[in-house]
Amino acid sequence: MLFSGIPFLFYFLPLVLALYFAVPKKLKNSVLLFFSLVFYGWGEPKYLFLMLFSITQGYVFGLLIEKSRGKKSSKVFLSASVLVSLLLLSYCKYADFSIETFNSLTGLSVPLLKVALPIGISFYTFQILSYAVDVYRSVVPAQKNYIKLALYISMFPQLIAGPIVRYSDIVSQLDTRTHSLENAAYGIRRFVIGLSKKVLIANVLAELGSAFKESTQQSVLFFWLYAIACTLQIYFDFSGYSDMAIGLGRIFGFRFLENFDYPYISSSITQFWRRWHMSLGSWFRDYLYIPLGGNRVGKMRWLFNIFVVWFATGIWHGAAWNFVLWGLMYAVLLVNEKLWLLKRLNKSKVLSRIYTMFFVVIGFVIFDADTVDSAFGTLEHMFGFGGVSAVTGETLYYLKSFAVVLVIAIIGSTPLVKKLCQAVKNTKAGSFVLSVAEPICIVLLLTACTAYLVDGSFNPFLYFRF
Repeated sequence: MLFSGIPFLFYFLPLVLALYFAVPKKLKNSVLLFFSLVFYGWGEPKYLFLMLFSITQGYVFGLLIEKSRGKKSSKVFLSASVLVSLLLLSYCKYADFSIETFNSLTGLSVPLLKVALPIGISFYTFQILSYAVDVYRSVVPAQKNYIKLALYISMFPQLIAGPIVRYSDIVSQLDTRTHSLENAAYGIRRFVIGLSKKVLIANVLAELGSAFKESTQQSVLFFWLYAIACTLQIYFDFSGYSDMAIGLGRIFGFRFLENFDYPYISSSITQFWRRWHMSLGSWFRDYLYIPLGGNRVGKMRWLFNIFVVWFATGIWHGAAWNFVLWGLMYAVLLVNEKLWLLKRLNKSKVLSRIYTMFFVVIGFVIFDADTVDSAFGTLEHMFGFGGVSAVTGETLYYLKSFAVVLVIAIIGSTPLVKKLCQAVKNTKAGSFVLSVAEPICIVLLLTACTAYLVDGSFNPFLYFRF
């Protein structure tokens, strides 16, 4: 079930809201947990048992870690929990990838296991891992109530596309949280904005990407048009889902941390990764980079730590070598910035932003490719190699057809609209106009999204890889 689908918007979500706010406070967690399990099991019920097993082992080991705190056995229980979580993730996500790699290196033909990837397993596995580690570090006490821990891990707003919510950030909200019209209004507004980003921008840009891949008249300009559309699509898709998750969470009284902060205005790759998928970046920093020693080690070990983290970041996004290449590319760029380039970038805001967006676009071309070879093939054509024309009539047709949405996406990926609204809101007349216009705009956006979805238009789901 997708947030950007008619069944979720007009059947599932209204039913959840009606029952959630109808039951007394002590039953709200149970109702939300029940519907979260229904949501996850909707497409493939068998994977629901895998998630419940993961939750249960996290719950049991969390209690054992706390009970044996200060003893060697506490670390043993932590290691066991981490091992179980990683083995489940590795089997489901990387078993066939490992076999394919082995076959390509040895020339053998070991049959694939053909393991289907459970949606969201990368997200909920990381939440279980961080919970176990935080209990071990005494950051949080072990959760005694199974329902509360299960709700934290399986809560449907953030289950399949993030952000990666840490237990320490919402533990108090599992016990006590505020429900108000103000929170509900903010949540609805944030959800509809996220839905619009996904349906009206990301999905339309995905149509351009699909047309490019099916075209027989590709050109250098068309390759760049595809690369820019892909870069914008991924941002609006991913940030749109994060907006929807944050909005839904607020309606139910939860406050999830922000996941994106206008990353495309960054003036360095370092800054880009502080603004892009912030919950993942901070997770790798706190649970992998710092435990490895971070930057408080010798230079060679520090470089090793960076490359380990970015190898893990790449492979987390998908079981394919193009994701590994994507992650390692950023490792090289970040090392260069830390060693010498960052000081030079600070001297020119214009050149630093061009440099940053150039490599971000290149990165997402690699990210979106099916294989490393196809990624290099696309990059080759983008720079005029490979015998393609500079421009074709078909390229100009698609450029004209998608020009408006491309311009909207480019402007929407910057804080310009937010700043303009804030400036208008700071005036008395403007504040009144916005208070009237905002709910009308939200209704119109929801209507437009509904019309798009009812029409059966293109509605891809990027998170099957996660």
